[in-house]
Amino acid sequence: MLVSWAAVLGVALVELGMALTPGPNMVHLAARSISQGTRAGLVALSGTAVGFVVYLAAAAFGLAALFAAVPAAFLVVKTAGAVYLGYLAWQMLRPGGRSAFDPAEVAPIRPARLFGMGLVTNLLNPKIALLYAAILPQFIDASKPVWSQFLVLGAVQIVVGVTVNGLVVVSAGRLAGFLRTRPLAMRVQRWVSGTVLAGFAVKLAVERQPAA
Repeated sequence: MLVSWAAVLGVALVELGMALTPGPNMVHLAARSISQGTRAGLVALSGTAVGFVVYLAAAAFGLAALFAAVPAAFLVVKTAGAVYLGYLAWQMLRPGGRSAFDPAEVAPIRPARLFGMGLVTNLLNPKIALLYAAILPQFIDASKPVWSQFLVLGAVQIVVGVTVNGLVVVSAGRLAGFLRTRPLAMRVQRWVSGTVLAGFAVKLAVERQPAA
């Protein structure tokens, strides 16, 4: 078998955990869905999905190899990612912080721009960059065709990521309405999400470079 079920499950669980943790994609998609409707959210999600494919192509053609050739690059990406995730955690945990499901109002925009913003938001998302560049390679078996394994495991990540983000899009309005009428539930959601983000930032900060 080209890719073990353990690797498939591992990537699926990692992506599930990351997708459920509020970050740029969730915040952007939730804001668009709540302010402009589910259809707008789905258009933005299509841009997000294309961003996943771009990362998959880059990884399959040697993004992970960069870290083997330039070890300092891994340290830079890891540090930047940890700082960024820590910043997101602080934005949720600080006094007056906002939940992903209580975003500031955003002005309606055209479908083409919705798609472009979804794409750019995902391409600039450090969580996804780190997933493909530093985490996904840990599930690769060097004794088998690496390129093919990246395609399979990347496809698993995309399916899980798009599914979770799709659920965010279609449920954001209802969930936001539910939470806004229950301030305690909103605070609990914000604190739980912020704590998870902070934990992931710490974990990333102490992460060792994957073996070549």
